[in-house]
Amino acid sequence: MKICIFCSANQQIDPDFFTLTEELGLWAAKKGHSIVYGGVNQGLMECVAKAAKTAGGLTIGVIPMLVEKSGRRSDYVDVEIPCDNLSDRKQLMMDQSDVFIALPGGIGTLDEIFTIAASATIGYHTKRVILYNMKGFWDSLIAMLDDLQAKGMIRGDWRQFIKTADSIEEIEECITG
Repeated sequence: MKICIFCSANQQIDPDFFTLTEELGLWAAKKGHSIVYGGVNQGLMECVAKAAKTAGGLTIGVIPMLVEKSGRRSDYVDVEIPCDNLSDRKQLMMDQSDVFIALPGGIGTLDEIFTIAASATIGYHTKRVILYNMKGFWDSLIAMLDDLQAKGMIRGDWRQFIKTADSIEEIEECITG
């Protein structure tokens, strides 16, 4: 399975996020899954790729030309898919991946989560987004989605398209279930 990872490219974040991300990368590789990610050599992006490579996994980096030009391409990319911009990147990641796991991240990660989920809601695909809720990182987003649903802003149950997991075991259940 190709697992796309959405996550932060920042270094100055909770060190526990790095530990949990490393565990995820090792788990994915040991299970025979490939990692699709943004290909950047910083933050959780670099961490998950390095861990997957350490365990013998395959990494696929979808890298905008601007990132390439700035010298921020990861050395842990096995297969590079160049792209023009972030819109292209999201589409290529969607096309390349079977499931999406969102780790702690910022505006870019939120953009990726909602692009994939919105595409599913109108029938472009049936792929899942999983919020890996490390240390409760996504609690406020989950509360906001519940609030939007309670106010009638989301048709159906948002959990049809976005799953939540507090552990790798729960991620595995989301993927196989």
